[in-house]
Amino acid sequence: MLETYSRLAAQALRDEPPTETQARWILDGDDVALLPLLHAAYVPRERHFGRKVMVHVLNNVQNGLCPEDCGYCAQNRDSKAAIRKYAMKSDDEIFAAAEVAARAGATRYCMVLSGRSPTLDRTKKLADLVRGVKSRWPIEVCISVGFIDDDQARILAEAGLDRLNHNLNTSEEHYGAICSTHGYADRVNTILTAKRHGIQSCSGIILGMGETSADVVELALRLRELEVPSIPVNFLIPIEGNRVVVDGSLTPERCLRALALMRLVNPRAEIRAAGGREGHLRALGALALWPANSLFVDGYLTTRGDATRETYRMIRDAGFEIDGNPACDREAFDGEKTGDFRLPGDPDSLLRPDVARSTRGVG
Repeated sequence: MLETYSRLAAQALRDEPPTETQARWILDGDDVALLPLLHAAYVPRERHFGRKVMVHVLNNVQNGLCPEDCGYCAQNRDSKAAIRKYAMKSDDEIFAAAEVAARAGATRYCMVLSGRSPTLDRTKKLADLVRGVKSRWPIEVCISVGFIDDDQARILAEAGLDRLNHNLNTSEEHYGAICSTHGYADRVNTILTAKRHGIQSCSGIILGMGETSADVVELALRLRELEVPSIPVNFLIPIEGNRVVVDGSLTPERCLRALALMRLVNPRAEIRAAGGREGHLRALGALALWPANSLFVDGYLTTRGDATRETYRMIRDAGFEIDGNPACDREAFDGEKTGDFRLPGDPDSLLRPDVARSTRGVG
């Protein structure tokens, strides 16, 4: 049986994706052994990225106010989620957040603006922000702004934008079930537009939206076809008020199998265990680092996530290394020693409450 996993790893090292039969087995096979599968995915991960883990910080630069009806998003026009809507943050706020990200050791700073597409003037403003961030700190910049055309892509490319995020989210066949105000082809065209102008794309999937395994396989192969170098694998977060809710399929093992599939189909890509990893992977979260080489820290677009220090601790405890950047604050970046003893909760309360001697009145 171990030959099956060795074969998958060898194919990935040759840049050959799994066959459709192999891919469906990875996701659904009753006889899949999780740890050998993760090791098979780790082989190409180690070849192309070693044991390094990139970390990224999201800044929700503009929240809500979106005319689209993407059912999974708390910012969509129909969502009843209890979010605060606000227009674009000030330059000072955006630059301050970039500095925090750089000093925390982030590889990339991601600015996200809600909406269908930026105006030409807004695009020029974003270009100025990209230049400003990159002139101040040695950190890569990614933006997510909806659809862009050739003129917008040219402006952003000239500003030195490293990556444009535009997730495909699901398969073409399933897309109509999650959004009606635009189509799958619109998203593909934005990726192709960015690529024509030399901007690398960041595009991935959201799992748990009622998709089939065939949908997951199709999207993994489409991302390979589009040569997407950065692939976030998101696990749907159940935000009250959204139309699309978690479908109950996301066990920790299902999430890890999907990450392994994405790595084996796209062996050279940066695979990110992205939104929802904390809530869906739970105690198995560190195992995501065998197929994935990238994480977000300090939360997501509208929801909380693990803090930077907590994420860094997990990375080191699993035997991996944070990629970092030259501007990082070494004291904050290094954190506590991996050999330190730690329990969740109050760090000053080691003894069980029923055996601890009261110290009230002492002193």
